Amino acid sequence: MQPTHLSPPLLELKNINVRIDERDILKNIDFSLNKKEIVTLIGPNGAGKSTLIKVILGITKASSGQRVLQDKLKLAYVPQKFNPSQSLPLRVKDLLNLEVCDAAIKSEIIRDTGISKLQDSKVQQLSGGERQRVLLTRALLRQPDVLVLDEPMQGLDIQSEAELYDYVRSLPERYGCAVLIVSHDLQWVMQGTQRVVCLNKHICCSGLPAHVQQDPAYLALFGQQRVFYQHHHDHCGHGDTALPCQHDSRPHIHPEAES
Repeated sequence: MQPTHLSPPLLELKNINVRIDERDILKNIDFSLNKKEIVTLIGPNGAGKSTLIKVILGITKASSGQRVLQDKLKLAYVPQKFNPSQSLPLRVKDLLNLEVCDAAIKSEIIRDTGISKLQDSKVQQLSGGERQRVLLTRALLRQPDVLVLDEPMQGLDIQSEAELYDYVRSLPERYGCAVLIVSHDLQWVMQGTQRVVCLNKHICCSGLPAHVQQDPAYLALFGQQRVFYQHHHDHCGHGDTALPCQHDSRPHIHPEAES
């Protein structure tokens, strides 16, 4: 059920247009994100998803329109790729120490993201999945009001991906942040998010996942074969590596599941 919001949005875009080199990248974008909301942004390649994220983060300035943020709003961003130079002597703990955070909260986040044993490792030596968990940890140490994730599951095996999605789903209640996630994983889109925004330079459709997947604009972009049913289950794995379930009060990422 889509939540109702009595307070103003954390952030709002009003009639945003981005035009670069005489090309329309984004047109007439109206978008808002509310407290503790999980919104997934989908769309084909070239739809303007990365540009929209950059506008939200304040990295790209819109050609016209308004970007309105709540006072003192804190944003954090987990990029799709992070490849520091091999010559840079950057350990995981050095990267995390760039963020100022209460020691107890820091310990909890590091434990829950499963990177405790990685802190002395060089960032460049991490696997793709380990690196994504480290980047997520660093973003959470900012204690953001809004967490933006750009295709965060790249480089993860199937089990680690499922665990990370479960953890992301728990973040609004655990840390009080809203989550905006760009994802090509339509299974997650339809099962793990409260609202879907379908972008193709303009917003084609948006709303509850069940409604969006029946929208003609969605079907035109992704096809009838990309319609999913809602599936609820108790366990997603077996034995000691069983994945956290949606009703699990403290889902976390298991580092041993990383291939």
